[in-house]
Amino acid sequence: MGDTTTTVLAGLLIFGTSVWIGGLIAIAVVARVASATLEPAARVAFFRSLGRSYGVVGTVALVLAYGTGAALVSGRSWTGAPIAAVVLAAVLAATLAVGVAQARRMTRLRSGLLDTNDGAAAAEVRRGAGRAGALRATIALLSLALLAVGVVLAT
Repeated sequence: MGDTTTTVLAGLLIFGTSVWIGGLIAIAVVARVASATLEPAARVAFFRSLGRSYGVVGTVALVLAYGTGAALVSGRSWTGAPIAAVVLAAVLAATLAVGVAQARRMTRLRSGLLDTNDGAAAAEVRRGAGRAGALRATIALLSLALLAVGVVLAT
């Protein structure tokens, strides 16, 4: 692979990674502000729309980062950091799939709670919110770990 190709791939990798991690941070900030300022019905509608919009942006950014990262490590020996990167990327992708399913479930639960205001449904939403927080933290930690391995690979 030539120097120009490597430079372009590295730039695209940095861009994709920046959008991905920046999006995670932005969503955390937006979630805190939205929870403090929006009424429950508006919050459900807002996060449904945000999830759909960011789902496209985040997916493109992550696919870009995965693809350019894979191209940059192709031809290297498969020991240590490249193996760690592949494992982390696979675990992150699987965790994201669980996260998307969980987010959709939470949207349905919260929408249902708006209609019924049932105590059992409210308890289920609280439990689900706790699991959602843990899942988001796991996604963030996996993303940061993958970034750290990428830095090791780049040096």
